[in-house]
Amino acid sequence: MRPCVIDGIRIGGGAPVRLMGVINCSPESFYSGSYAAAPDVYDRAARMHEQGADLLDIGARSTAPAAPPLSVAEEITRIDAALTELDGTGFPVSVDTVHPEVLEVCLRHEIHGINDIRGLADADFARLAAESGLPVVAMASVTRPGDAVGFDATLQALRAVQERCVRYGIENYILDPGVGRWTPERSSEDDWEICRRFDEFQALDRPLLAAISRKTFIGDLLGRPAQGRLAGTLAATLMLIERGAAAVRCHDVQETADLLKVYEEMVKA
Repeated sequence: MRPCVIDGIRIGGGAPVRLMGVINCSPESFYSGSYAAAPDVYDRAARMHEQGADLLDIGARSTAPAAPPLSVAEEITRIDAALTELDGTGFPVSVDTVHPEVLEVCLRHEIHGINDIRGLADADFARLAAESGLPVVAMASVTRPGDAVGFDATLQALRAVQERCVRYGIENYILDPGVGRWTPERSSEDDWEICRRFDEFQALDRPLLAAISRKTFIGDLLGRPAQGRLAGTLAATLMLIERGAAAVRCHDVQETADLLKVYEEMVKA
């Protein structure tokens, strides 16, 4: 497997499983526990780093299907304020956005990676990401975020994402199969199928991101709101690590770090 390197942190290719802590600067986020207003971003980042986060993924727009609309200008205002709080801190930061105008503002700050849930389907965004030279987390998408339905379509979408990476000259990237209720056509069973067959994505020979934290498919199974899905998230996370996840995107850094520590002890030769 060809690893990805973000700010000197090796992901995949035999490296330990890395943790990406989620900081949402959007009060509309489906899980309120992940929200941090700009003045609180530094404290949240410092705590996550201390708890074991290798990377911090910062976004300012909720991508949940029922989220209220947000202008690009407002997203820029939020993310600009949040990143200003982290400039000069040395924390490895990726930014979660799909708009080239937002990415352009982010690139004025000290960021180390780009998280694109459109999987480089937007040509302007892809060109800007390529010109930045930063590593990219690219999610399975055909034209819209998460529009691949089922495992086979997801695998095909990830192959298309790889073709885009080649087209734009992006060599340093991670693939995200895109678990989640991104479109009305997707069901919880689609997500379970992706998780059960997660190991098959290793055929793509790139580091894989497990981004399932507190998501709807877990809530549907357990009958719990986002606030009550931690145990289910940890159980599914463990199974995805065993199926080849090289990085885990999580809201609950301390608990996920504990899971990894126990897992690593259990699999020692």
